[in-house]
Amino acid sequence: MPYFDTASAAPLHPVARQALQAALDEGWADPARLYREGRRARLLLDAAREAAAEAVGCRADELVFTPSGTHAVHAGVAGALAGRRRVGGHLVVSAVEHSSVLHAAEAHAAAGGTVTEVPVDRFGAVSPVEYASSLSSTTALACLQSANHEVGTVQPVAEVAGLCAEAGVPLLVDAAQSLGWGPVEGPWSVLTASAHKWGGPPGVGLLAVRKGVRFAPQGPADERESGRSPGFGNLPAVVAAAASLRAVRAEADAEAARLRVLVDRIRRRVARLVPDVEVVGHADRRLPHLVTFSCLYVDGETLLHELDRAGWSVSSGSSCTSSTLTPSHVLRAMGVLSEGNVRVSLPRGTTAEEVNGFLEVLPRAVAGVRAELGVPDAVPSVPPVAESMEVDALGLRCPQPVIELARAIVSVPVGGTVTVLSDDEVARLDIPAWCAMRGHTYLGETPHGDAVAYRVRRAV
Repeated sequence: MPYFDTASAAPLHPVARQALQAALDEGWADPARLYREGRRARLLLDAAREAAAEAVGCRADELVFTPSGTHAVHAGVAGALAGRRRVGGHLVVSAVEHSSVLHAAEAHAAAGGTVTEVPVDRFGAVSPVEYASSLSSTTALACLQSANHEVGTVQPVAEVAGLCAEAGVPLLVDAAQSLGWGPVEGPWSVLTASAHKWGGPPGVGLLAVRKGVRFAPQGPADERESGRSPGFGNLPAVVAAAASLRAVRAEADAEAARLRVLVDRIRRRVARLVPDVEVVGHADRRLPHLVTFSCLYVDGETLLHELDRAGWSVSSGSSCTSSTLTPSHVLRAMGVLSEGNVRVSLPRGTTAEEVNGFLEVLPRAVAGVRAELGVPDAVPSVPPVAESMEVDALGLRCPQPVIELARAIVSVPVGGTVTVLSDDEVARLDIPAWCAMRGHTYLGETPHGDAVAYRVRRAV
């Protein structure tokens, strides 16, 4: 079964498997001890740290290993904020950060700090100028991902890092999605990553803090990992993570060029093969292996199950909220369609035949889901029956409110309006996105009891 979800977790790299097996035999002792077994374990740990630091682009004594990427983010945000508490309690993040960063921001706000979320454009990228304008004399820390985990858009980190440096504000970069493809450029201050994103074992994160950055580790003191990640680390997994990072980076340029061709094929052909689809994220400034698209009039969860039954493992672009009824915060911030969202992230070694097979199955799967929802092949053209119309979509869940809107819009003349009453949270994102796709005018929303009334003017 082809696995197309490496943005969630990449398959274990062969080098990681070999290093893990070897380290289980050689690296089980306490590296803090002076006897032979401890010294051997310490040599393995030091070599792993050197290899990881080289890949990150920092000094070995600036990098520590953590139990996960999320742990690294939380430790990095908390430590940097605490280290600069005298400056102030202002934190700046982008609106599309990974949930681990946003959860850390929520904890900071709950403790009395202030948080500014920098908006993004329709491709999911921040404007460096707008980001810099959010900094102030009380800003203790700024955070910006290197590349988005849901749509693949690469952020202008080097430029933002330079502007932060000019303002005297440290920048924390979440490099979980990009580190396997190359180093993060620019004068960043703190960097985090997670081994299972590049083919290392799960349960290993990286936290790099540049020399000169004021950093105060939070929690009880611990003598291991510079006091920044307490507890006895999983040394075999650390060794495997570092070995696999070095291996994937050696392959990165050639593999990125090959996978970019395959992703470009998906981007082009999905738009041709599937009616009413929106490919999201930047077409050029993106990760080489990831593409996300949304299908109108489709329940995303049902579509993923249909693809799974057909033998294809893909994910929703709403990678951290797919089990909830709320739309992805990333897609919401971008202002793009969220319903029927599919994220495809190709593993190294993916073949053209596998991609062609997916493109053959996808249109049938989408058509099947739409048929189950009662979506006609084409919306019939009927004479207008009224200047305005109200659609009661209360109790209906995504994508039904948009389906009802599409059916109703042909019943009013050009210039006429349709009001959709909906209590579905996703409608707040999908109705404006549908209007943009269809060329109609979104007039806004107003409260309607426990629901919301969305007004649309027919333009074509």
